[in-house]
Amino acid sequence: MGMDLSTFFQQLANAISLGSLYALLAIGYTMVYGILRLINFAHGDIFMFGAYIAFYSMTTFVLPWWASFLIAILLTIAFGLLVERAAYKPLRNSPKMSVMISAIGASFLIENLAIVVFGGRPKSLPVPDLFDTIIHFGKVSIVSITFITPVITLLVLALLLFVVNKTKTGMAMRAVSKDYEAARLMGIDVNWIISITFAIGSGLAAIGGIMWGLKYPSLLPLMGLMPGLKCFIAAVVGGIGDIKGAVIGGFTLGILEIMTIAFFPSLTGYRDAFAFILLIVILLIKPTGIMGKNIAEKV
Repeated sequence: MGMDLSTFFQQLANAISLGSLYALLAIGYTMVYGILRLINFAHGDIFMFGAYIAFYSMTTFVLPWWASFLIAILLTIAFGLLVERAAYKPLRNSPKMSVMISAIGASFLIENLAIVVFGGRPKSLPVPDLFDTIIHFGKVSIVSITFITPVITLLVLALLLFVVNKTKTGMAMRAVSKDYEAARLMGIDVNWIISITFAIGSGLAAIGGIMWGLKYPSLLPLMGLMPGLKCFIAAVVGGIGDIKGAVIGGFTLGILEIMTIAFFPSLTGYRDAFAFILLIVILLIKPTGIMGKNIAEKV
């Protein structure tokens, strides 16, 4: 096997932690797609924005970490809504290709603005003791954030499933995801539901960005690019449009990525390629994803 048991558990904990980060971001992707049938390519950049706001709140304004994180989440939600209003709302009745091009344009614009505003040099997010405590289990030493991230992801999943399945807003979201026009005729404010969906997605991106910054404390304007792509892949693998599927896809991708490197260290340089290989395999075997339903596409 080439790996003792303590190393295996250490790597498994890291894999679950990374998978839960991917899952947090993938939920945001999948919610927006579920309602709008739109891939929000700016999602990774909104994730980056959340991490930077947390950094400046803690360093420039010297706020407590919990206040910094709360401000980062709220400002990122506002930023996500601004992106939706500027880049997506004017194209609501346009062909899907136009909206996708707008999403890619918004992503490039945010990244380049971030380079100008935040600077190109890496910044290090201060890590509070709560997230940086080392916990020992025999020979296995695990940093506390490795446990905190999956717990946050599962709590978010439970809360979202409750909102979507048990509340009037959730019922309206499901109605809008099925048919815009029918939802409008039923008296549902479609624009309001879309805004709520973007707000939830942006909030999740902020949480993911903060947790990512705590786990890998190097912030860069392009830091959301590869995680954003991977989380889009996780959403597709799980069944894009399905919240539980996004979480399953995120965990699957994280575990595959870390455990493959753990067993085959020579493949470390190909780490990012695993996500794309998994995407190709899933699209060949089950194009709708793990939790996806086989629905005939509307022409």
